Amino acid sequence: MLPDFEVEFVQGEWKKYYKCTSKSFQKQISYWRFSRMCRSFLKGVSALKRQYEKKLLHSIQILFVDEQCEKAVHIMTDLQGTIQGFTLRPYYQFDTDHRWTKNTYHMPICDEWFIFWGGTNEFENYHYLYPHQRYAYDLIRVVDHQTFKNEGIHNEDYFAFGAKVVAPLDGKVLQVIQHIPDQPVGEMNEADFLGNYIILEHAEGEYSLIAHLKQYSTVVKQGDVVKSGELLALCGNSGNSSEAHIHFQVMDCPHIEQANSLRIRFEGGVEPVQGDTV
Repeated sequence: MLPDFEVEFVQGEWKKYYKCTSKSFQKQISYWRFSRMCRSFLKGVSALKRQYEKKLLHSIQILFVDEQCEKAVHIMTDLQGTIQGFTLRPYYQFDTDHRWTKNTYHMPICDEWFIFWGGTNEFENYHYLYPHQRYAYDLIRVVDHQTFKNEGIHNEDYFAFGAKVVAPLDGKVLQVIQHIPDQPVGEMNEADFLGNYIILEHAEGEYSLIAHLKQYSTVVKQGDVVKSGELLALCGNSGNSSEAHIHFQVMDCPHIEQANSLRIRFEGGVEPVQGDTV
């Protein structure tokens, strides 16, 4: 997709790509404004390189960064190639990317799930700019390129809803919250942003958090000792969640507001990111 973008964008061929944007994009941003943004962004930039190109359900996501890895162009197209999103932004990276968990974990799931958010930049992982959630994963279930059956208006339509959630490593149940109702699809509960969740204490002073669980589905209680792979609860749509999914992270403190998220060392040395099936 966009095979010559790296060269042509730096050379100032912005109109060519503006013409590839959707009508809704052009209604929001005029070419005059678009060209000014591009010109300003390119100050000090001599070249771009393609960091990745990936299919994410019904879109193609492409990330370009400059030679100093200080600026990024993120483009989202539909499957027909029409540009739906065009973002010019600083490209942030943090030294904590090299701080891995001491323990080795697996995802807290059974069967195959899809990583909707996860990685070490804000374009693959919207959590990345926030230290307490930086290396979190959001996982969904996908069947035939869809996350739901029927009309997708009820929680039960979503393949993730009610799916098993298991312990990612041996540990002790430190905290359980399970009284929060599941949200109607598309509605968010920002006040109880984690929804129903479980925090496990592991060796080496590490703590895993699994959030957005189904109300009253938890089968463990505070103080229980659990084995890796043991059933904990079911996936729900509680908290700050627009559709059924799991939020999973490991941290250095059991209190998320005070914690630092840790980059997770997974079994087999894999480094899963947005768009991967795990």
